[in-house]
Amino acid sequence: MKKQLNIPKFKNEDEERKFWSKVNLEDHFSAKDFEKVSFPNLKPTTRPVSIRISVADLNRVKERANETNVPYQSLIKEYIHKGVGAAR
Repeated sequence: MKKQLNIPKFKNEDEERKFWSKVNLEDHFSAKDFEKVSFPNLKPTTRPVSIRISVADLNRVKERANETNVPYQSLIKEYIHKGVGAAR
């Protein structure tokens, strides 16, 4: 660490934004100050989608989900994930 960075208490986000816009972190940190971290429990961002599939296919997925005691939407996501992975 190069020199100590004193961070004040902020009253609001605007005040904090103003503070950080004036700070050059290179004056306070060097590359060797950082350590590698991982976030193993971080879930990927999801987004809802709407697709049309045949009633027969949906019923088969629901039956398979019921057999394996898994929500059918989770099973559909798993199938898509496997299919996308196989396409590589």
